[in-house]
Amino acid sequence: MRVRKAVLPVAGLGTRVLPATKAIPKELLPVVDRPVIQYVVDEAIEAGIEHIVFVTGRSKGAIEDYFDHAYELEAQLKLKNKTDILKQVEASRLPAGSSSFVRQQAPLGLGHAVWCARDVIGNEPFAVLLPDVIVKGKPSSLKQMVDAYDKVGGNIVAVDPVPEERVSSYGVIAPVSRDGRLIKMSGMVEKPPRDSAPSNLAITGRYILQPEIFGLLEKQGAGAGGEIQLTDSMAKLMELQDFYAYEFEGSVHDCGNKTGYFDAVLAHALDNPDTAEFARALVKKTAQGL
Repeated sequence: MRVRKAVLPVAGLGTRVLPATKAIPKELLPVVDRPVIQYVVDEAIEAGIEHIVFVTGRSKGAIEDYFDHAYELEAQLKLKNKTDILKQVEASRLPAGSSSFVRQQAPLGLGHAVWCARDVIGNEPFAVLLPDVIVKGKPSSLKQMVDAYDKVGGNIVAVDPVPEERVSSYGVIAPVSRDGRLIKMSGMVEKPPRDSAPSNLAITGRYILQPEIFGLLEKQGAGAGGEIQLTDSMAKLMELQDFYAYEFEGSVHDCGNKTGYFDAVLAHALDNPDTAEFARALVKKTAQGL
């Protein structure tokens, strides 16, 4: 079966970017002219995803509102003939019936959040996209992964090479064989010492998983941090099914922390035709003042 559905776990508290997230969900923090989550949803749609399951928590209702009609705003834009802005606002809406919102009542971990989407996903493969990670790529990283999945099936995680001196800060894969950007893998190691790391290929926030993961998550006890970890069930599923890593083309911006968020804003400001000239001049001016 092809990958038609995606899970976006958006219930997190955003503690790494407090105090801003006291007032706004971290997923709605703006990156130039749109919130972080819009970039992630656009990536999913480009990859052919037809239905997105948002796993939400308390105080996250603004995310649901963002992807809905904004009647008053759109009416005012029409009245003032601001057609260009109106088109951008309308483009942020998701088509009727193409999204679901399920509640994760307690912060029990990424694995638990994915498990909460089980009834909507059903018995078919699905994607998981971490909503605070923007991946700039053409085609999008998930589109690259879906294209690979259509050829080999199985389960696929996105990976990105990191400097060897920083490998102990990431979860990395243990590769077995490689065919271009597609890598057969035998395991995952969380934050290994540099001298014993099986590779420098860090797991990024994109996954394609088979539905059998739900049965494993249901029985999965608490792991690191006292939470139900998705990687623990992935490790068990790896004993039963093929697992691949895909080294995508693109750059990663982790908006879940302050430096990563600043990096994302700068990168997209330099890439946006409305802001690029000003951003380059500002970078140059700032560099000269250092």
